[in-house]
Amino acid sequence: MTEKGFTDEERAAMKERAQELKARRRGKADGESDVLAKIAEMPEADRVLAERIHAIVKESAPDLTPKTWYGMPAYAKGGKVVCYFQSAAKFKSRYATFGFNDTAKLDDGAMWPTSFALTELTAAEEARIRKLVERAVG
Repeated sequence: MTEKGFTDEERAAMKERAQELKARRRGKADGESDVLAKIAEMPEADRVLAERIHAIVKESAPDLTPKTWYGMPAYAKGGKVVCYFQSAAKFKSRYATFGFNDTAKLDDGAMWPTSFALTELTAAEEARIRKLVERAVG
């Protein structure tokens, strides 16, 4: 097996991150608008999930600030990303992911999940996400 380095998708994500940082330094970033624009670019299946995740996070943790992070919708507290949505199309995966960074207060013993695969959102998944987000910012 030969290592080729970063995939095209990974390189694109790094370029997006560099553009995000430049926009923030220049005062041209608008978190809410940037997140909504990224969601609008997604294929329909991912867009539907991302729109619901966006609404759930805003309802559950209104203190979190929407922003893009490596071209993904993310939600931050004090400038640090707490949680994010990764579309399935972003890295050609079979499922979308809703994940948490280490700033999320989800610790549960010596081991706990920090990301979740999503293929659809029923009322049960929405309730679970709501509780996780509330706990993460707790």
